[in-house]
Amino acid sequence: MFDVAALFQTCAGFILTALCWGFTNPFIKRGSEGLEKIKRDSWLGQTLAEAYFLFTNWKYVVPLAINLSGSAVYYYTLSSAEITIAVPITNSLTLIFTLLAGTLLGEPAPTRKELIGMFLVVSGVALCITS
Repeated sequence: MFDVAALFQTCAGFILTALCWGFTNPFIKRGSEGLEKIKRDSWLGQTLAEAYFLFTNWKYVVPLAINLSGSAVYYYTLSSAEITIAVPITNSLTLIFTLLAGTLLGEPAPTRKELIGMFLVVSGVALCITS
């Protein structure tokens, strides 16, 4: 029997995961700006200074927390979906959401070739799922 509610929940899980992963990537990148300026003499001092910089910076921590919550949704969704379907769907949607968020933040818009590539990836995933 075909369970529409379970299918909707699985699809919503894929989309929510991709949103959490994709939309936060550009924000995590922006939140980590300035990390390269930190210089310490030892490896341990460098590592601790970088960790302190990142984890006391809300512009990094908030998107990271949202990104990690997407991972929790992903693992929950895997309980009701096949991994061979979940991985390509989620990763292709994540790519699209990352490009969209980056564009909204002022990063260069995708080129025509990149848009065609995204279309081909999504089409390929759709073909794999329907077969």
